[in-house]
Amino acid sequence: MAAQHRSQVKRERNANKDARPRAVLRYARVPVQKACFVMDAIRGKDAVTALALLQYNPRYASSVIYKLLASAVANAEVKGMNKDNLYVAECNASNGPIMKRIQPRAQGRAYRINKRMSNLRIVLDEK
Repeated sequence: MAAQHRSQVKRERNANKDARPRAVLRYARVPVQKACFVMDAIRGKDAVTALALLQYNPRYASSVIYKLLASAVANAEVKGMNKDNLYVAECNASNGPIMKRIQPRAQGRAYRINKRMSNLRIVLDEK
């Protein structure tokens, strides 16, 4: 079997690509566990309801995810989709890098503080 030319390989790989609108935020200064609480609340809901939920949610992560969801909706509108027919098909948070900081404690000890980051991803789809 002869090897394919790299342009053919790329063409086949891009043909199988997911065409659903999405938005990705890397290195968000929100721990994954706290982001997942908010993501679980909007998973499967339609986009307008999810935006309303995020707008009035008191958690800090909800303000970050609100902007991300609004960006995904805008990406969908650029692709010609109707905002009213969209719903949150997938949303997840994965671990990002951790900033390690030191806080001085009693008797010359040092206390490690981990400032966690996360990578957030939202994928929309039409009903």
